[in-house]
Amino acid sequence: MERIGIICEYNPLHNGHIYHINKIRELYPNSILILVLNGYFLERGEISCLTKEDKIKLALNSGVDLVLELPVLYGTQSADIFAKTSITILNHFKISKLVFGSELNDIPLLENIVNKINSPTYQKKVKVYLKTGMNYPTALAKAINTNIDFNHPNDLLAISYLKAIKEINNTISPISIKRTNDYHDLDSNNSIISASNIRNKLKQKKNIKKYLPKESKEAILSFNEVFYFQLLKAKILTTPHLNQFLTVDEGIEKRLVKAVQTSTTLEEFIKNIKTKRYTYNKINRMCVHILLGITKKENDKSLAYIKILGFNEKGKSYLNTIKKELIIPIQVDKSSIQYQKEITASLIFDLLQNTNTHFFELQNKPITKM
Repeated sequence: MERIGIICEYNPLHNGHIYHINKIRELYPNSILILVLNGYFLERGEISCLTKEDKIKLALNSGVDLVLELPVLYGTQSADIFAKTSITILNHFKISKLVFGSELNDIPLLENIVNKINSPTYQKKVKVYLKTGMNYPTALAKAINTNIDFNHPNDLLAISYLKAIKEINNTISPISIKRTNDYHDLDSNNSIISASNIRNKLKQKKNIKKYLPKESKEAILSFNEVFYFQLLKAKILTTPHLNQFLTVDEGIEKRLVKAVQTSTTLEEFIKNIKTKRYTYNKINRMCVHILLGITKKENDKSLAYIKILGFNEKGKSYLNTIKKELIIPIQVDKSSIQYQKEITASLIFDLLQNTNTHFFELQNKPITKM
């Protein structure tokens, strides 16, 4: 039996995700599908528009067999850390294949890029190009001397996945499924569009019914951006040493304090900080790390446990067969930084989204679909 791993954020779960799952079922009909799921705060520093609980239910209803948690401590970091932690979790659960979407959809080409990235001269070249004001995708292309366009987040994630597989377990087979939409396309009206397109249409109060399952549409929350900025402002102005927080590099603290006092909205605040060095994603991650109080010291912690979020009959059966082989606890360690940050994330999320996810976290029970 093939053990297939996937990594998703479901912000929100849409037709493209359903296509992804169905394609895996078509290619590997007798497989078990294991999902590593990001929760309340996401890799690009966004706040999820679905609760973790709803994501788990939607995933199980869509054909996933076993859902594992990607802790907020790692799920709000750069693509490399996001990917490495996710692959580590899946490797503990003995996946044989990782299936992901990619615009390039060319594994040999992506693996060749990874080999070039791992060369000794790559990092030096990238740093030189970044100092000239280039963004990372452009600097990457120049450093490995290619005309490939890397301004596609799924290709960048694919590269991070392949790097992680190479480092953690080279026997995991990477499988790419061609993406049928462009992350940067915010105008398309095809039945399968990106999550960013769906969120953009929501902001414009357009009908999104055709782009996602009914249950997913009904679960979408309204993010209180004004309150988010107020909370962030209070945290920035009352914390003496902002550089203790993850991604707050030395020297930007004064800029943060000044910008938060002179800005009236979150969008204005981010624009006032943005430079060639600080991209929108990096600033959004920085804001999340400040708000959740994730420090650089806490970033040194390794996985304390792997939380089982949900399963169906097949997932439960598989879990029972490998329990004794697992070398990492699946029992939640409530004394760990990992757990404490998850609780903090749920509390902040509840304030922003008017939900009760904190109660769900405290219950600490996997969702079952039998």
